[in-house]
Amino acid sequence: MGGPTTSVAPENQSPRIPVRTIREDLSRDSSESPSRSHSRSDSVRRGSFGSVKEDVDGIAQTFVVSHPPTTLQQQQQPGSKHTTGMTAAVEHMPDFCCPCGGFLGWKQIRLRGRKLSRSYSDLRRLGAVSSSSEWVWDTSDGRPALGEPLPEQKAKKPRLSIEELPVEVLIQIISYLEVELPPNGYTPRNIDLISCLLTSRTLHSATLSVLYRNITVPHSVIFSKLLKHVVNYPALGTIVRRLDFSHFTSIGLGRTRQMNAEIQNLTAKTLLQCLDLFPDLMEVLLQEHVETDINSAVVSKIFGGLPNLRAVDLCGCSSQAFSTGFLEAFKISTDIPAYFPRLKRLSLHECSGLSPAVFQTLLPRLVNLTHLDLGHTQITETALFSLSDTAQLTHLNLSKCTRLSGPQVIKFLTTHPAVTESLVYLNLMTDPSRYRLLEEEDVTALLPNLPSSLKSLNLNGARVTSEHAPLLLPLTKHLEELGLSGADLSINDLNSFFVPPVQQSEAGADVDGNVDQTWQPPALHYLDLSRVPQITLPTLFNSNKCVLVSPRSMPLAVIELSEKLITPLRDRTKSTRSNGWVIREIGRRGWYVREPVKTDVVVADDGSRWWKMGARWWGMRKIPVTVGEVGGIYGHYMFKK
Repeated sequence: MGGPTTSVAPENQSPRIPVRTIREDLSRDSSESPSRSHSRSDSVRRGSFGSVKEDVDGIAQTFVVSHPPTTLQQQQQPGSKHTTGMTAAVEHMPDFCCPCGGFLGWKQIRLRGRKLSRSYSDLRRLGAVSSSSEWVWDTSDGRPALGEPLPEQKAKKPRLSIEELPVEVLIQIISYLEVELPPNGYTPRNIDLISCLLTSRTLHSATLSVLYRNITVPHSVIFSKLLKHVVNYPALGTIVRRLDFSHFTSIGLGRTRQMNAEIQNLTAKTLLQCLDLFPDLMEVLLQEHVETDINSAVVSKIFGGLPNLRAVDLCGCSSQAFSTGFLEAFKISTDIPAYFPRLKRLSLHECSGLSPAVFQTLLPRLVNLTHLDLGHTQITETALFSLSDTAQLTHLNLSKCTRLSGPQVIKFLTTHPAVTESLVYLNLMTDPSRYRLLEEEDVTALLPNLPSSLKSLNLNGARVTSEHAPLLLPLTKHLEELGLSGADLSINDLNSFFVPPVQQSEAGADVDGNVDQTWQPPALHYLDLSRVPQITLPTLFNSNKCVLVSPRSMPLAVIELSEKLITPLRDRTKSTRSNGWVIREIGRRGWYVREPVKTDVVVADDGSRWWKMGARWWGMRKIPVTVGEVGGIYGHYMFKK
């Protein structure tokens, strides 16, 4: 089924362009619009399910919804900025304007106060008496008179065309026109890329690489259209590197699940056919809305038929049919190899239906794994220790794994070669009302053994007490995120993270006035203090007792609080003057966010970090496996739950 296979580009490079050129009829169809009636700019755009997006120019945790583009009717409304621009353009038009189609000759130009021009001198006189500075005839252009020899002219430097640039540079330039997240609703996207397709053969070839490099499928109609194109033009399949279903939903189409099954746009058969047409696929992003279409054949194709696979995400796939098919694929299929040397990032977040046998079969094969998300799964201690010793995990999520015990998790984190020195992100969050992973002695054993490479640590639900404050203090020098929901810490314990001991003593308690010169400022930008009993509104705003919302807590920018505190804070910010902090909420979560200080010298921190892989805001609870903007159902699990 697949097209001709080309050599595979490295993961951080653009794919090679297929030799076959797709003609103009393909470029017209590749706008990913369900029908021509939906390609109009005035179509209604509806929000997609679970979509999360942040304002790039706003403060931290500022989530917004994209707005529809300005329609033609809005441009023609009186008072609009488009109407104003047109009026200004008319006002700056010259007094004398001669349309090319109506030009009758130099002696037919009507003069001011005269009938018609008779010579070039009349035209010069017209410029001299003209009151308009916008239109003056230039008589000092340096042109020689008739009969004089022409001066020698230097050869002009040749002007290089954009088409003469290397194809890698062209692809990089055109990539800025790409719309990574699909628009809300069913309006066409990547209109600028479609225009580039129609410009020239060179730009057409380079644009195809950008247009088909990362395929995002928001609903089954788009998938059906994509499959049809690739079947007709198999060369397109060699371009695709990412197949993304994270935005997929049937909500808003006016169909039930039964209707979608009858239409047969997206089924296990068509999904398998699609994977067969993408031989060089590197990233497969699936989720719970397509779990009924992931059978054993699809699983076998993903793990055994895509030799260049780097990342797999099966977030939220928890049905019994999916779990049974997943296990059958690894037991029956002969295509799945014994090791996956190229697979580096795997997310089984919220795949709660997978049996422990799946993990015991899968984890030993992941010899070069760097990202592993097993949040809310049935992984056991035996399966956890079966992870290959050659893996070097930078991101690990073991949140809500009720089959794990605290002592064994501590033993794994402190002894297993895959995690002892490389961890950057570690999530051990639990719900203590159902299950507590880390008791007090477990926390005491864990904190001193965490690597200095760690940037994000989530201990929500662990039994953290004031005795652990001295152990947490060294970690705050390199941690940028720290989750302490439900911790039994005093205000003084939290203050110790941000100010030297001499500054928090009563009445300048250090008699000698000696300040500890070895004390280092913290790196914390985010603290999760929800369900911390000592955090109350009177305490939070008492600057003599608590420094969390004062300038002394810099660079702290985001404090996550429970709904019990967010509700009165919301009323407080509406009725009182802002103290430099504002409320931000989405889904079940709420944050108290410090407003950035605008200066010309210091560039505001937008929250971007390499280990967030494209996300800019703080407190993510799901590990991303691809670099890109956060959205769709993945954003729901990262920041809403």
